[in-house]
Amino acid sequence: MIDVLIVGIGEYVTGLSGEGVAKSDKSFGVIALSLFDMRERGLVGEIHLAGRDAKRFDLIWEHFDKNLKSAYPFLDTSFHAYPEEGYSDEAYKEALNQMQEGSCVMIFTPDDTHFQIAKDALEAGMHVLVAKPLVKTTTEHLELQRLAKEKGLLLMLEVHKRFDPIYADAVDQIRTFGDFSLMHSYMSQPKTQLDTFASWAGISSDISYYLNAHHIDLLCWAVQDFAKPVSVVATASTGVADKKLEREVEDTITLTVQWENLQSGALGTSVHTASWIAPPSDVHSQQRFFYMGHTGEVNIDQAHRGYGISTDRVGYKSANPLFMKYTPRNGKFAGQQGYGYQSIETFVRSSDELSKEPTKLAAYNKTLPTIENTLNVTKILEAGRKSLDEGKVIFL
Repeated sequence: MIDVLIVGIGEYVTGLSGEGVAKSDKSFGVIALSLFDMRERGLVGEIHLAGRDAKRFDLIWEHFDKNLKSAYPFLDTSFHAYPEEGYSDEAYKEALNQMQEGSCVMIFTPDDTHFQIAKDALEAGMHVLVAKPLVKTTTEHLELQRLAKEKGLLLMLEVHKRFDPIYADAVDQIRTFGDFSLMHSYMSQPKTQLDTFASWAGISSDISYYLNAHHIDLLCWAVQDFAKPVSVVATASTGVADKKLEREVEDTITLTVQWENLQSGALGTSVHTASWIAPPSDVHSQQRFFYMGHTGEVNIDQAHRGYGISTDRVGYKSANPLFMKYTPRNGKFAGQQGYGYQSIETFVRSSDELSKEPTKLAAYNKTLPTIENTLNVTKILEAGRKSLDEGKVIFL
């Protein structure tokens, strides 16, 4: 059993966006709900949530009592809140001081804050999970990599798509297709998300960091043993987000990455597009990719699993319970097999096991999406931003 601190209390953690329940597919949140269930299962001890504004917790408690309790009447949704009063950008430090070394810290905050919070957590002796993108620059990545290694701590990127059984099988298939030739990936969110992300969109990060990170990580994971990225060029579309937010914000960003196969020297290309101006549809987020190797190809539409549901309340929707299953079973949460849940559980279990067997860290750095094996993801995302800003190809 291990204690956990969650830094960040937004939509992905609590299911709340702005002043009310999120209108996305995560109205119950992912992180807090998963940890409440893990506590019932004896995997997690105390749960701490750190935000910036103490007043925000009144809305969170109300949401949990009203909505989570209506679905899961017996679920314990209690937690320790930081700051206890007032406003503080560093309330998470209060929580760190209350926790034992070797506990878990999970970071779900705006992209530009990841580095400092992760550094503080590592220096406090905590295992750390960070939402994608892990950090925004290669320099930050290498600094955290050095610190995690020095401390013997697990620092893992939260990229739940690796735990999707269909995506994971695709990666296994891809590794049998010989040299890498081509990949196209696309991921979008509706333009209503620009309201959710209004405080940072186009200021401290962009949609490529936020969404392209998923499929870039998947490709880096799939080809890590036989291909490497060599250059990146980025292009963007504009016209919607800048009007909505009244500042310069890209609507859609496309990264074109040149790859080199290590043994043959043959070249490959990947094209990754992310957008946050999609119209409402049957899914919250379109997400798909096509991969072609020298001897085979894969085509996956992750948003559509052949499972449609229509109700008077929300109309027709394409359902994906493989990610998070919110529908209760006999009054209890029943989503333990969802890949969103499994991503969190894997980090919790791995952190707990490291307290007993520190030598397992080397194995985790080979098999899990850790700071040790995700450097190319950071390099590509950073190069994409530089390419947009400087208007040129960036060589890695």
